[in-house]
Amino acid sequence: MATLLDGRRLAAEIERRLAAVVAEGRAAAGRPPGLAVLRVGDDPASGVYVANKEKACARVGIGSHGAHLPAESPAEEVLAMIRRLNADPRVDGILLQLPLPAGLAEGPLLGAIDPDKDADGLHTLNLGRLIKGEPGPRSCTPAGVMALLRQGGVPIRGARAVVVGRSILVGKPMALMLQAADATVTLAHSRTRHLAEVTLEAELLVVAAGRPRLIGAAHVRPGAVVVDVGIHRLDGKLCGDVDYAAVEPIAAAITPVPGGVGPMTVAMLLVNTVVAWCHRHGLATAELADLLA
Repeated sequence: MATLLDGRRLAAEIERRLAAVVAEGRAAAGRPPGLAVLRVGDDPASGVYVANKEKACARVGIGSHGAHLPAESPAEEVLAMIRRLNADPRVDGILLQLPLPAGLAEGPLLGAIDPDKDADGLHTLNLGRLIKGEPGPRSCTPAGVMALLRQGGVPIRGARAVVVGRSILVGKPMALMLQAADATVTLAHSRTRHLAEVTLEAELLVVAAGRPRLIGAAHVRPGAVVVDVGIHRLDGKLCGDVDYAAVEPIAAAITPVPGGVGPMTVAMLLVNTVVAWCHRHGLATAELADLLA
């Protein structure tokens, strides 16, 4: 039976640590940290995600300063809101909730966010900082995976890692973070020829392809660590990119869906916000150093 990499438990521990940092630094800063989640349109899943983020902020002591714009909002209106949030002294982190309604290009909007307030780590400057190994906010989902692996005692240095998925949101930054931790990394995707031949080489397999149950037992090396980033609803039930029932018996460790990577994404969003707040007010971040992938 595989060891369960429990994202819910670790996320709760991270929230407790962040709450202590906020409580200790609030008097010196003169205000709590602030996160603004900007939602455009009425995508039902986005509504749930935003509500969960706001609840997590409340648990930690982070102020919520987000906005909800109609789906028909023109790009100029969304840009104007981003500029207002950039200038708002109460706001330390800004997140543009994706996906956006049809007709709105995410690139220019993400690029308009102040890089130092980029709570999701998706600004071009922050991706460049990741490539160069410089400090800066990191993409939340891969940073959450790194924290989960460290907490689980998963050996990364020298390990053969395969990342399935090449998105700028997860796959590419995930590969860079693993490489920075001295893994030997292969980046594959759903169109990789003979995918199983590639994934069977992995001691550490991270799957973020966006295709339900893409990875089965035939894709996984016995004793591998398997991280499933995907989340889908099939036949009324949630599942990931990995066929959990087939893979769990042969893996050394595995993340569940739900309860694995998802809670860690939210936790790292809070980390990015609190760290930005600390930097803005000259507060120490040493207590959070192990979370800064």
